[in-house]
Amino acid sequence: MAEKTHESKKTIPSYMKALSGSLGGVMEACCLQPIDVIKTRLQLDRSGSYKGIIHCGTTITRNEGVRALWKGLTPFATHLTLKYTLRMGSNAVLQSAFKDAQTGNLSHHGRLLSGFGAGVLEALVIVTPFEVVKIRLQQQKGLSPELLKYKGPLHCARMIIREEGILGLWAGAAPTVMRNGTNQAAMFTAKNAFDGILWERHEGDGKLLQPWQSMISGFLAGTAGPVCTGPFDVVKTRLMAQSRSGGELKYKGMLHAIKTIYVEEGLRTLWTGLLPRLMRIPPGQAIMWAVADQITGFYERRYMKNASL
Repeated sequence: MAEKTHESKKTIPSYMKALSGSLGGVMEACCLQPIDVIKTRLQLDRSGSYKGIIHCGTTITRNEGVRALWKGLTPFATHLTLKYTLRMGSNAVLQSAFKDAQTGNLSHHGRLLSGFGAGVLEALVIVTPFEVVKIRLQQQKGLSPELLKYKGPLHCARMIIREEGILGLWAGAAPTVMRNGTNQAAMFTAKNAFDGILWERHEGDGKLLQPWQSMISGFLAGTAGPVCTGPFDVVKTRLMAQSRSGGELKYKGMLHAIKTIYVEEGLRTLWTGLLPRLMRIPPGQAIMWAVADQITGFYERRYMKNASL
């Protein structure tokens, strides 16, 4: 009898969840790119040029123009779109694999592993090479394009490959894997928990959340990861920003970078950029989930009944 119930239980296809993530990623990138630029500049500022988030933003605008706050938007938007497509799709596939064969239910352990696996996959396939290009573009200062080393995303990628080899695009892969794996394990688990606590919505009940409800759940779910993974994000940025073409590298790897930053700059430096990350990631998750939940909800209303979200 249990087997029959399991066979009749419908789920939203993985490709629909992937599509919902990609459209949510486009919206997030366009809205929140300036905060990401400011976060990167603060993390790379060793001379104390910027006094804080507002000062950094106004300094960039005054010296480089308003458009500088959207530097790296093309790789950032492309990266977010591909990342969310892979994240949402792979998480759905992994969740299906971890579900109980008899009941079709997903345990908390299975949800955590699914999120971590999706985060690791997106870090290796999408996030690392795109963020290397984005950070190299964002760290450039100046108004005159002819004075900049990198003229654009494609030119930047070609220069990195020419000067540092193809592996140069995967600089900082280790901390990126740790950051994204932990982030997604926490995010998917927290989103499901907040949906249940706040809105009494549970997988398989067919209840559709309003956009504002999805935004609140997504915002809250996006807060835990940045606090836990701050050091990985700082180390990732430092490793990605250093060029192998300039001679000996300051940081030899993830653990060496953590030790060097701690010794030279103090423990608090490992959480540099936490506030702008909290200004960007939770709102980003709010925007993404508002879009994603509506798309999967439309599919459910149009083609299914009692689908598992």
